[in-house]
Amino acid sequence: LSFFIHCEFNNTDHRTDLNGIDRLIVRRGQPFSISLYLRSGSYQPGVSSLDFVAETGPQPSEQYGTRASFGLSASIDTSCWSAAVTSPPGDMVALSICSAPDAPIGRYTLTLGHSARIEFILLFNPWCPGDAVYMDNKENLAEYVLAQDGIIFRGAYKHPIPTPWNFGQFESGILDVCLRILDMNPKYLKNPGKDCSGRRNPIYVSRVLSAMVNCNDDKGVLLGKWTGDYEGGVSPMLWRGSVEILRNWDTQACQPVRYGQCWVFAAVACSVSRALGIPCRLVTNYLSAHDTNSNLVIERYVNENGELVQSKEMIWNYHCWVENWMTRPDLKPDFNGWQAYDPTPQEKSEGVYCCGPTPVRAIKEGELTFKYDAPFVFAEVNADVITFMKKKDGSTSKVSSNALVGQKISTKSVGSDAREDITHLYKYPEGSAEEREAFKKADHQNKLLQQQQNQGLHLNIKVTSDMRKGCDFDVFAVVTNNTQSEKKCRLLFGSCALSYNGFMGGNCGFKDLLNVELSPGGERKVPLRLNYSKYGGQITEDNLIRLAALLLDYTTGDTTLAVRNVVLDNPEIKVRILGEPKENRKLAAEITLQNPLPERLENCCFSIEGANLTGGGIITERLGPVGPGEDAKVKIYFTPTHSGLRKLVVDFDSNKLCHVKGYRNVIIGK
Repeated sequence: LSFFIHCEFNNTDHRTDLNGIDRLIVRRGQPFSISLYLRSGSYQPGVSSLDFVAETGPQPSEQYGTRASFGLSASIDTSCWSAAVTSPPGDMVALSICSAPDAPIGRYTLTLGHSARIEFILLFNPWCPGDAVYMDNKENLAEYVLAQDGIIFRGAYKHPIPTPWNFGQFESGILDVCLRILDMNPKYLKNPGKDCSGRRNPIYVSRVLSAMVNCNDDKGVLLGKWTGDYEGGVSPMLWRGSVEILRNWDTQACQPVRYGQCWVFAAVACSVSRALGIPCRLVTNYLSAHDTNSNLVIERYVNENGELVQSKEMIWNYHCWVENWMTRPDLKPDFNGWQAYDPTPQEKSEGVYCCGPTPVRAIKEGELTFKYDAPFVFAEVNADVITFMKKKDGSTSKVSSNALVGQKISTKSVGSDAREDITHLYKYPEGSAEEREAFKKADHQNKLLQQQQNQGLHLNIKVTSDMRKGCDFDVFAVVTNNTQSEKKCRLLFGSCALSYNGFMGGNCGFKDLLNVELSPGGERKVPLRLNYSKYGGQITEDNLIRLAALLLDYTTGDTTLAVRNVVLDNPEIKVRILGEPKENRKLAAEITLQNPLPERLENCCFSIEGANLTGGGIITERLGPVGPGEDAKVKIYFTPTHSGLRKLVVDFDSNKLCHVKGYRNVIIGK
């Protein structure tokens, strides 16, 4: 008995051909074909018989669902393991074989009769109605399973900045790394038979990934670092995609890759989910609360200058996580669909640093008892913020402040690079009856008790639209007197560097006005000048500045705080494609960036990568010094391997201008 596995035909039919066509990679609940050549005699229907055994994992057992034995049927049954002959009688037999739509994913051995053995990889199948990850929309499948690149939204809530990312889930060797991640998880090392059985369930697999993308309790992929220098590794800003991270972890004997922050953890989790066949998207929550004691309240403190005093509970400028698409047979039927899970290590869940998956719908409805970790995610988008002033004498007093949490929840749109706002999937409109109902269910007492006080003195911060790194610009504190009487106030208006997760840096400019007088209905607009000479040496790679204005009403003694984070724009990277993009034909690109700073850039370097564009690797071009206003310019060559829409992702780095990102969409013809 000899056989032929039609890898190219099967992999293309199962939409796994981008992984390569040198081995069999198929999806659950969908038939694949093999041809048998009989050495003696020919196949006779009803007379000849053939037995099959499919096995996965080191301890295959029928009880665990990791071993299935089946014979030939008259026709394929896609609800279970089955096989059928699809050719007329003869010495060549065409077989169709189908796995169960709930079979564990992973590496399989299929034994035919006594001698023939076929090895293959089985993945989740979002195209199969019987699979728990089934998704019935072609455009969504193209985006959430097959797209190898995407956009991550960073920046600030008032100014979301799209950053390109190369997920690269079909690049050479990446699927093997993803399967190795599953095999390195502590549950597998403790009980491999049970763990492999759990791989039938996308809820289980997502929870394992949430723990394994960080290395806090296991041999996970990434080590997080949010402060100081990145000695012994690289800045999280350096990464342009997941491929290099996953390969580094694999080649360095599963030692954690240094370093990640939330968008890197989320992007790697997205690559692995898509590689295994689970539809996945990356989500950004602006002004994301980190509630450490589960009371749905963030208590923050300022000193008498209005400067935030660092504490464990904070509001991140943004935070990224992922959503996987699946049914939740363990919950009520309304909670199928997108499930949030978060691989960034923040708090422990069941003794391990992981979070989710929890239905996005459960967050919206305030159903906090639903598995897994709904209260933590609910707080991220709904926590209440109370501000106190810590005085020099040790006493504290309450400060009125309208702090926002959970704004502009964003993901990349299907089929375009535009931002899709999905806040409505996580929360009801503010102030609506449904929102109150959700808060009641979640026992969110603070929000329920809150009454909007219309304050006599109103304070807010206004900025100009054009705030570029390297420029000097003004920001404004605007004070309005809504009362019927004259007001005398003190205004403190300061600024400091900020990292995206809420850590404060050095002062970027400060003003203290002891005598601000306002007539009834009057308004004062107070400017604060931010000079590059002052902020340039303070801000981090996040390009964030925190503005805080504190208003003290002399007559009543009331204090009001307004806070706003602003993000400075990096210069644009221009990418010009030279020639007509065609499959397997060399192509050139010209890449330029103009130095916007009033000083010279040293150690300049462009790094470029793209799925199916740069051969699974990174193109690096170093340049000499670039003076103020001058162009950094390189020309690169690459050969696209597959047709379709691809992103060429570019990173520019130097001593003064760090990790500027840019990209160009390239349509590759056949």
